[in-house]
Amino acid sequence: MITVHHLQNSRSQRVLWLLEELGLPYEVKRYERDAQTLLAPPELFKVHPLGKSPVITDEGLTVAESGAIIEYLMDRHAEGVLRPAGGTPERLHYTYWLHYAEGSLMPLLVMTLVFRRIPLSPMPFFVKPIAKALCQKVAATFLKPQIERHLKFIEQHLAQHEWFAGSVLTAADVQMSFPVEAALARGAKPGQYPKMESWLKRVQAREAYQRALATGGPYEIL
Repeated sequence: MITVHHLQNSRSQRVLWLLEELGLPYEVKRYERDAQTLLAPPELFKVHPLGKSPVITDEGLTVAESGAIIEYLMDRHAEGVLRPAGGTPERLHYTYWLHYAEGSLMPLLVMTLVFRRIPLSPMPFFVKPIAKALCQKVAATFLKPQIERHLKFIEQHLAQHEWFAGSVLTAADVQMSFPVEAALARGAKPGQYPKMESWLKRVQAREAYQRALATGGPYEIL
C-alpha cells in the first residue's frame, strides 16, 4: 500500500491527485504545519532526513521530491497512461515541464513568499524599515520581473497546447498544477493570463482532482 505523508497546504496535494488519476489505492498520513513558522513538524524527520513533504512510502521504499515521486509512480504503477510515448515531441514537452516546475518556477515563488514574510517577522523596531525597504527592492527589481517573464512564457505555451505536453492530460500537468495555482494566487490580476486560468479551471474540474481535495483536506496556497 502506498502511503502519502501529506503536509497541510503543500505540494503533496498533487501527489494525491496523481494517485487518483491513476486509480491506485493509497493511504494518507497527515501532518500540520507549525502555526508560527509554517514549517513542517518534527515528525516528518522520522520519515525522511530532510523532514519535508511530499514523501511517499511504498513496499519498503521511501521516495521524496515531487518530480522523483511522479517518475517513480509512472515507472512502477502506470501502464501507458498520463505519459507520452518515448521519442515523440510530446514526450520532450512532458520531460521539460516535469522538471521546469520545481527547477525554474517554484524557487522564484518561494523567494517571493519569503521576502513578503521577512518584514512581518519579529525584529528590533529600528531594523524593520530597513528590512521592509530591502525586501521591496528585491521584489520590484528582481522577483517581479522574473516571475512575469516566466508566466508570459507559460501563457504562450498554453496558447499553442491544450495541456502542457500536448493535446491530452499528463503527469506534467499534475506537476505544474501547484506552481500555476501559486502564481495566479499571488498577485496575478484576473484575466491577465487567460490561457493559464482556463487550464487551471479544467484541472480543478476533474473528478480525480476533486477526490484528491476531499481526501487531503482543506487546502490553500500559502
